[in-house]
Amino acid sequence: MERESVAEGNGGYPSLMSRVAIVTGGGRGLGYEMAMALLEAGAKVMITSARETGELDSVVAEAKTIASGGKLAALQADVCDYDACERVVRETVERFGAVNCLVNNAARGFKSVDPDYVLNPTRFYEHPVEGWHEIITTNLLGMFHMARAAAPGMVAQGFGRIVNISTSDVTMIRKGYSPYGPTKAAVEAMSRVWAQDLAGTGVTVNVYLPGGATDTAILPDMENKRGSDGNLLDPEIMRAPILWLCSDASNDHTGERCIARLWGADLPPAEAAAQARDTHHEKPGIM
Repeated sequence: MERESVAEGNGGYPSLMSRVAIVTGGGRGLGYEMAMALLEAGAKVMITSARETGELDSVVAEAKTIASGGKLAALQADVCDYDACERVVRETVERFGAVNCLVNNAARGFKSVDPDYVLNPTRFYEHPVEGWHEIITTNLLGMFHMARAAAPGMVAQGFGRIVNISTSDVTMIRKGYSPYGPTKAAVEAMSRVWAQDLAGTGVTVNVYLPGGATDTAILPDMENKRGSDGNLLDPEIMRAPILWLCSDASNDHTGERCIARLWGADLPPAEAAAQARDTHHEKPGIM
């Protein structure tokens, strides 16, 4: 059910004016675009980065120039460290009063195990073990750590949004893309379980993905930069759907998969969301 009327000046969702969102990995790429979209819609946003404090400072400075009613702050925190995740939640509550939305975006790409993976993928048994550990810990445990830290407060307040960033299903099983692809398959399975665990609490869990390779630092530097399918999406594609996912317009939606590439920018939000919604499978399969 659509519960929110469209209003101009805040992305079309009045409820976002009172939202507090954490966006992990918000210093660049997809996380930056989603964080700035929420800020421009009037939300209070906490962004995190594991290492890049310079990027965080730059985004905070940029946010001060945006007159939207929103506010943005930043913390250096590695989602691999559960204590750091608890600190992010605690300091967000102290600064902004609550945590309403968690956008689990922080991830490690494939470059740490195979810098040339797009053009010349390496077999899994030739990868450095440390790279596997870093990708799996960040992409899978990192999402759990942040959700584990944020969910109890969401349940207590009777409202919350957990949005886990994933990848295209073909990437999950693409030759040469282990472990990155399999971590995202696990994220989607995990999200489906969480949605059931949180049923009836007012906290929703949805999966969100671009729908193709995007022009971010997750891709290796190369001439004619592109993804494995030859295409490259603009990271700004993530902006419009994240507003719907974090607003009251999505109140009745959980356990779903939203694909940004399919979002109809010229459609009313409810119709755009329906168009971007992936088919639900009662019994998902990989093999």
